Amino acid sequence: MNAPTSRFALVLLDFQPPPLNSLGDQATSVLDNAATALAWARAQGLTVAHVRVGFTPADFEAIAEHNKSFGGLRAGKRFVDGTPECEFVEQMRPEAGEITVRKTRFGAFSTTDLEKQLRQAGVDGLILAGQSSSGVVLSTVREAADLDFRLVVLADACGDPDPELNGFLMETLFPRQADVITTSDLDDLVA
Repeated sequence: MNAPTSRFALVLLDFQPPPLNSLGDQATSVLDNAATALAWARAQGLTVAHVRVGFTPADFEAIAEHNKSFGGLRAGKRFVDGTPECEFVEQMRPEAGEITVRKTRFGAFSTTDLEKQLRQAGVDGLILAGQSSSGVVLSTVREAADLDFRLVVLADACGDPDPELNGFLMETLFPRQADVITTSDLDDLVA
C-alpha cells in the first residue's frame, strides 16, 4: 500500500450537522478521527478536499419526484444552500487553498468538478472519510474506482446510521476496491 503521499488527497465527505447527527453515539468518534486525519493531511502537505451537500431552488427542481432518495429532500426543501445545516462543522472547516465543492447527489463526483480539481493538483489517490458509509462514501468509492483513483477508506473516520451495514461495507464491500485502514495507520502511507 505504500505510495508517495504527494499524489494522495484527503477527501472529507458531508461533515455537516444533519448527517453527523444521524450517527447518534458514533458521531463524536467519527468526527474526532476525521479531525485527526485532517490534521495529519495538512501536516503532510496533502491536497485536502471538502465535499458538502446543498441545494439551490434550481437543484430542487432538477430532482425527479419519483427519486426515492432525494424526492423527500425536494418536497421538504432540506439542505438549502446557505443555511447552517449546509455548513461544515467547526472542526472540519476548510482552510485557504483547500478544495471545496457542493454536490446535489450522493457521490462526490457526478454533480461537481472535483475530479478536474484533483487531477489538476496531480492527485491519483484518495483517502476518504465521511458520513454516511452507505451513502456518500459508498457512491464516492464506486465513482472513484471507475475513475481509476487509488483508494483508501478510513474506517474509523466513517460512520453510518446503521452500524451493521457500516461493518459490512468496511469489512466486505469496500476492500474489493479500496484499502480499508484506520487513522492510526496513516503514517504507514508515508513510511
